Amino acid sequence: MLKKVTVLLVVVFTLNSCVSKKVYQELETKFNKLRSSNSELIKDKDALLAAKKGLEADLATLRNEFTSLKNEKKLLDNEFASLQNKYKNLDESYAALATQSSKKLAEQSKTNQDLLVQLEEKERKLFLESERLENLQSELNKRSQEIDELKALINAKEAQMQQLKNAISSALLDFEGKGLTVVHKNGKIYVSMENKLLFNSGSWAVGAEGKNAVEQLASVLSENPDINVLIEGHTDNVPYNGATLIDNWDLSVKRATAIVRILKNKGVNPTQITAAGRSEFVPISDNTSSEGKAKNRRIEIILAPNLDEISKLLKE
Repeated sequence: MLKKVTVLLVVVFTLNSCVSKKVYQELETKFNKLRSSNSELIKDKDALLAAKKGLEADLATLRNEFTSLKNEKKLLDNEFASLQNKYKNLDESYAALATQSSKKLAEQSKTNQDLLVQLEEKERKLFLESERLENLQSELNKRSQEIDELKALINAKEAQMQQLKNAISSALLDFEGKGLTVVHKNGKIYVSMENKLLFNSGSWAVGAEGKNAVEQLASVLSENPDINVLIEGHTDNVPYNGATLIDNWDLSVKRATAIVRILKNKGVNPTQITAAGRSEFVPISDNTSSEGKAKNRRIEIILAPNLDEISKLLKE
């Protein structure tokens, strides 16, 4: 296009001398229009070239994406084919297992039913055991409470007996060393009085000093009406040779009842008292010596707490 314009200019200049001014101006105007049009065309060309380049780049990108998508599709097709084969194999395996295991399934169903029956039976037994356990726990709690109450009663009785022993020891303090002992053992108090403090040989009449000792004991016992009092008469093994009684059994009983009367006269409730004769058959020492015989000739006053409350608690 530019070459054509140049040729035209040459022609114009060549003919400048041959043509009129009017013609020249017209040609010049056309030349300017052509030159302007050429500039526009150049711009359009550059724009089209840039657009072409962008489109080519887009095309290259799209081709790359297309190639990538083709590759991905191929991979997906392969994976799909592999999954189809696996599905087919699994389906065939399942069909084979379903065919082969129908009997086993029936057997398993029966086994499950049997287990269900056993489970229900176990649950029933468990319920019964739980109920029994609750009852036992309730009974255990009740028994535990009763045991606590029993311990409290026993401790109270033991404390009472210790206080009683202290009171008796204090009341009989003047008779220490005169054949009198006070011992607290096995929940009971044993007051032992040798005959030298109480009786002459072969007699059941209580002497003045012995009576004083028994009266002092009575002053303590009369203040403890819930104490059981057992009076035991003991002799040595020398046979009784008096005319009034038959033997040592009679003598031991007579001596025990003599002590009972003193206690009763000094305010001890007779319902608390029991008298017993043990003769020579419960010695505490050897009867082969005078000293041993003297120890065996004695009155044992055995004091025990009233256990009615404890017995009642044990029977509940």
